[in-house]
Amino acid sequence: MLPSIPAPRTLTIAYRAYVALFFLYLAIPLVVVAAFAFNDSLYPSLPWKGFTLDWFFGTTAPKIGLFYDTAILRGLLNSLMVAVVTTAASVFVGTTTAFLFERYEFRFKGVAYMLMLAPLVIPGVILGISILAFSSSIANAADDAFGIELSALRPGLLLVALGQFSFIATIATLVISSRLRKFDRSLEEAALNLGATPLSAILTVTLPYLSPALIGSSLVAFLMSFENFNTTLMLVGSDAPLTITMFDRMKQGSTPVLDAVSLFLMLGSGLLGLISVMAQRRGAKGAE
Repeated sequence: MLPSIPAPRTLTIAYRAYVALFFLYLAIPLVVVAAFAFNDSLYPSLPWKGFTLDWFFGTTAPKIGLFYDTAILRGLLNSLMVAVVTTAASVFVGTTTAFLFERYEFRFKGVAYMLMLAPLVIPGVILGISILAFSSSIANAADDAFGIELSALRPGLLLVALGQFSFIATIATLVISSRLRKFDRSLEEAALNLGATPLSAILTVTLPYLSPALIGSSLVAFLMSFENFNTTLMLVGSDAPLTITMFDRMKQGSTPVLDAVSLFLMLGSGLLGLISVMAQRRGAKGAE
């Protein structure tokens, strides 16, 4: 509906009801999960048996809380390590690739751009299987021909990071490119005329302008890496990230500790989203 065009009152009420139901549909599962994280029950289900913080701080079985569950904490640490590596690599490559596509003309540029976008349309499971098959083939060939064991190409956290990088770098490139496209190159030329080298002009003029996009793409990359499941499942080894740890725990039988983990992640994601919005607003004010 367009606010500038008058609409019948019935249609307006129906539209508002639809919007309200849509947001309720999104919010209710999150509220239910958050509520069960405080339920004094061994199972995340009704009836409500009282308020407790044991699923966060409990130290005795069967109520081992989130902050004392070694498997959950190990998975959380693994996810953080993978997310940091993936984010750093994705933002660095995304920045250089954005400059490549926005600043230079070369043969087969359109084909290269389509290849860059390809990982976004490939299902995560297929992408993970393809990376696993490719890396395992190289590792097996190196072992058979030279007796060299390339453990980095075997299932594990490094391969998980490489698998996530294959599509997250594309997203970082698109975010940074959209900001770089709006940059006034005369500012760089002015810096060069004042004696700056091309590198120093980029570091002191261009990158500060790109900082909102760099921060935003970093947060998006971090969150996407942290919550990724499909690709990670195909490439994980003995050290499992948090998503795989939670999946394995669900197969054994869910307890409210998983609801506590979910609430913890929701709060963390919300905080990172708030930081991203603030960075974008600051960048918009700076551009004015």
